[in-house]
Amino acid sequence: MIVLSVLAALVAAVLLLPTLSDLISLLRIAFIPRPARARTTHQQPRLLFLVPAHNEALLITSCIRSLHDMQYARDRFTVAVVADNCTDRTAELARAAGARCLERADLSHPGKPHAIAWALEQLSIGDYAAVVIIDADCLVNREFAASLARVDGLNTKVLQCYNDVRNRDNALTRMAAVLSAVNHGIAYRLKSRVRINVPLSAGMALGTETLRTHGWKAFSIGEDWELYALLTEQGVPIRSVPGARLYAEEARSFVQGAVQRRRWAAGKATVLYRYGRKLLVSRKIGVAQKLDVLAELLSNGPAVHAGIVALITVVTLALALPGAHVLATLLLGSLARPAIYTVAAIAQDPQPVRAMLAFGSFPVYVVWRLGVQTTALKLLGDTPWIRTTRNSA
Repeated sequence: MIVLSVLAALVAAVLLLPTLSDLISLLRIAFIPRPARARTTHQQPRLLFLVPAHNEALLITSCIRSLHDMQYARDRFTVAVVADNCTDRTAELARAAGARCLERADLSHPGKPHAIAWALEQLSIGDYAAVVIIDADCLVNREFAASLARVDGLNTKVLQCYNDVRNRDNALTRMAAVLSAVNHGIAYRLKSRVRINVPLSAGMALGTETLRTHGWKAFSIGEDWELYALLTEQGVPIRSVPGARLYAEEARSFVQGAVQRRRWAAGKATVLYRYGRKLLVSRKIGVAQKLDVLAELLSNGPAVHAGIVALITVVTLALALPGAHVLATLLLGSLARPAIYTVAAIAQDPQPVRAMLAFGSFPVYVVWRLGVQTTALKLLGDTPWIRTTRNSA
């Protein structure tokens, strides 16, 4: 019984890490000056938008059109598509939409991270201030490039845009939009305010000087998380740029979403296993950053968090483990942060009533996510990349 109680306490401690990190960040605000205002420049930096695509004929045209519609001098950015082992019309449609297209055929090293690494070797990235990686199922807002360009010293920076949802047409996608706002609209803004790195995802902007120094070395199933861990361990700052907004297509069903979320969960766990110790012993980052990056890599999202809390709390109280009520209080207390952030994100949603009603299916979603999390264990390691099914253009 004591062993079970200790295990429950360890789980509670892990679940409380994000809360502890955010509380430390709030305290640090009093001692860290506000960052300087974004600069206004007459010379817009040149940007390379790199779009890795595998059989994306359904969505590639809308993605490229979105990039060409940005309010940014047309001669100051380039859109390059990497048609990776495609068997459809992706390359043809990319060129027809006005993008430069590189065609890659390498069945021995398939997948997005290898496609990116190959493309970076083919392109003259030194001609640009930054390389922005955009998934083929995404759209961007018209201010996307201009928001990135306002960051001083862009060629030495790593930036992360605001990830939003393109298709808010059912309960699953509306919940995804709210939970994305929890991260990009609230948590990541706090991290950037106190100079804590934000995780990387679609829409990351890599300064070309940073790329020259550190290269592209992320090849796991969770390449975004791996790059985040690699750069953080080396002390490279990663900041959020909320004005640069990207709209990704979210899975509309449990079946469609399972592949994607299983890959994300396995990727994050793999990165934690490979880089956890390096992050802890790194001399290039402080204690606050170490705590936060471990909190991010150990976290599995609000739904899994809620499911774990429910299960362990019930078991703890049912078995009357030593310190059961204290443990239950700690476990339930760990839900305060995601609950507060979710309520705040719903309040800021363009359609708050619909967003709130979408959470009526949250209990079912929790059970499904726990199942996905469990089956993700078989993908740990260097599992081949798996493409998520697309819906519509």
